[in-house]
Amino acid sequence: MGELGRWSLLLSAVVLLYMIAASAYGAWKRNRRWIMSGRRAAVAAAGLASLASLSLIGLLVTGDFRYEYVADYTSRDLGILYRISAFWGGNQGSLLLWLWVLTLYTVVVTFARSEGHEHFQPYVTATLGVVSLFFSVVLNTVAKPFQLLPFTSVDGAGLNPLLQNPGMTIHPLTLYLGYIGFSVPFAYAMAAVFTGRADAAWLRVTRRWSLVAWLFLSMGILYGARWAYEVLGWGGYWSWDPVENASLLPWLTATAFIHSSIVQERKGTLKIWNVALVILTFTLTIFGTFLTRSGIFWSVHAFSNGPLGAVFLTFIAFVLVAAFGLLAWRWPLLKSTAAPIAPVSKESSFVLNNVLFVSLTFAVLWGTVFPVISQGLIGRQMVVGPPFFNTVAAPLAVALVLLMGIGTVVAWRYSTVRRVAASLMTPFFLTLPALAVFIALGIREGAVLAALGSIVFVGAITLREFTSGTAARMRLTGESAPRALVRLVGQQRRRYGGYLVHLAVLLIVLGIVVSGSYSEQKQVVMKPGDMVTIGPYQLTLLGSATRDEPGRAVVYSQLLVQKSDQSLGILQPEDWYFLNGSQPAPQVAIRSTPIDDLYVVMAGMDATQGKVLFEIHRNPMLSWIWYGGYLLVAGTLISLWPARSAFQEVGRVEMPGVEVRP
Repeated sequence: MGELGRWSLLLSAVVLLYMIAASAYGAWKRNRRWIMSGRRAAVAAAGLASLASLSLIGLLVTGDFRYEYVADYTSRDLGILYRISAFWGGNQGSLLLWLWVLTLYTVVVTFARSEGHEHFQPYVTATLGVVSLFFSVVLNTVAKPFQLLPFTSVDGAGLNPLLQNPGMTIHPLTLYLGYIGFSVPFAYAMAAVFTGRADAAWLRVTRRWSLVAWLFLSMGILYGARWAYEVLGWGGYWSWDPVENASLLPWLTATAFIHSSIVQERKGTLKIWNVALVILTFTLTIFGTFLTRSGIFWSVHAFSNGPLGAVFLTFIAFVLVAAFGLLAWRWPLLKSTAAPIAPVSKESSFVLNNVLFVSLTFAVLWGTVFPVISQGLIGRQMVVGPPFFNTVAAPLAVALVLLMGIGTVVAWRYSTVRRVAASLMTPFFLTLPALAVFIALGIREGAVLAALGSIVFVGAITLREFTSGTAARMRLTGESAPRALVRLVGQQRRRYGGYLVHLAVLLIVLGIVVSGSYSEQKQVVMKPGDMVTIGPYQLTLLGSATRDEPGRAVVYSQLLVQKSDQSLGILQPEDWYFLNGSQPAPQVAIRSTPIDDLYVVMAGMDATQGKVLFEIHRNPMLSWIWYGGYLLVAGTLISLWPARSAFQEVGRVEMPGVEVRP
């Protein structure tokens, strides 16, 4: 099985090289036979990558400890689910996953049928082939997943205990699907620039690819935050870790691109800007893999040190020089011929939106790489901590939230300040009593009030879009409110799906602001019968015990949770001690409600005296971050859902005053 995988990888490099050459030659000569040959090579490359990947999974599942990767990331006592997830739990396996998914994406893209696709297809296939070839060469040279050990190990080291969590079967996978998905818009952008046809055609072809990649990346970030919250035992979900930042950076530029692409589709402007954003997004996805593999940053997410950092840095430099060099070559053909953007218009709001997103990207990137820069300049690393990121990100985030609402009411082409202000008066006056309530509840911090006021203000604007559209449809059709709302959203999926995503972002920001500003924490030593109070809760230690499980010993405690003398149940935090000598892993106990989370960690134990050290957190409204994540997925899926054909548009009503957006 290992030899099958090794030879499949070797052949994949040869086939990918042929795929690039055949596609490029076919495009140059406009020879359909060579183009079709390149397509078939894409299928062959995907088949070989699949064989290699399934071979490695087979080795992991069967526990063939002759292979270095299997011995490093599995053990005999590891469950089948985690043996499979070990496929992306290490360096070589995760890179093989990247190659596998990218070659499968290439097949789908190559054989897709859509307007404007045929002209770009061979260039797209060649570009994706170049990226795939890079990963294939890396896997065949410096990160070999089928490397044999000089001896046969009796057992393996096992998977990192922190990765033995159901969330880790989802988080890396969704993150990689997002990272890799942005290769497709990048390939189309390069094809559009090379052919000098950077109009909206390539955007229409790649719109769904961009949204799908953005959705997976969003899910990866949210699942990663939840994993950190539930597994790491520190009471938080985001620490501005370098690898956390690495996933946020392409998300920011991709979000900017998704917004600015609407302007190019509608008005034919921002052509060069959109191409530049796609290049940056793709480059930042490669930069993320560089951060996890370079060894220059410490991170709980990072893989071991090795030569891969220099390899990825070289590839990043190649991509930037080649892509921006191509853009500079075609610059005269890409200049916009549309009328200048009016200062007060939806177009200008999108431009400002992009400026804020790119500014936030630069700030996060600068804070992430500054320790390395300072090491090179002064010989020591100057650490940039969460206070820097929070100070920079908070005002930009509030500005983005406000613009998200204001941009909704601004008209295309041209508007006036007076019209915009008139449209915002009702939401503004709804925000004032909300602020009064917040102040009455004891909220006095200006930054928190500004953030909460912005959330209420933009939420009122966004919900008005739903209520006004539903009311207009009810007047015209006589439909009930629920039916009118469903039909309204169904007929304009892209518009109202986007509004749902905006509401999701508001929920996420709400959870971040409230939990970050008003969380409580206590560290206490308790013995059976002791009680501690945090917020409105009383926790009483009932006792502690141990039990044996396959591959580990478990130490746990039980705490009775009460509120106003009413019993709410028992929380049972645990510590897992692995028999293979791995570091103990805390298992957090969480009681989560929409109001707050009660979060308990066992931080230590004195078995002789029966005392236990607990870290207890109360995080108000933190679960709203996860609620917002669910709504974000739903809104994006609605935006992605294909429009019904004309003969299916039963009950479609065009409503005066309600804008229909493509």
